[in-house]
Amino acid sequence: MSGSKILKWITAIFEGLLGIPFLGGAFIIANGWTPLFFMLILHIITLVITIRDRGASAGSILGIITSVIGIIPVLGMVMHIITAIVLAITALIPDRNEHY
Repeated sequence: MSGSKILKWITAIFEGLLGIPFLGGAFIIANGWTPLFFMLILHIITLVITIRDRGASAGSILGIITSVIGIIPVLGMVMHIITAIVLAITALIPDRNEHY
């Protein structure tokens, strides 16, 4: 499994946790929106490694957008859930340079 796939699974899990109604929002607010900044950096790193591995980058790009607009309460929750699903799906897609 490539590094980009591992990072996609990790970011998908984190996004799923942040998308839990009330709990994810409470965690973000309690930590002064630091989790959104952390996820932004993690999505950028994942995107760079995904591009290097020639993989599907839609989940990481959506994650970057979600980290930026995640400040908006209900929209942020919905975006975290959608991003988690997209990241999990893109983690299942084989990279162009993977050989089985």
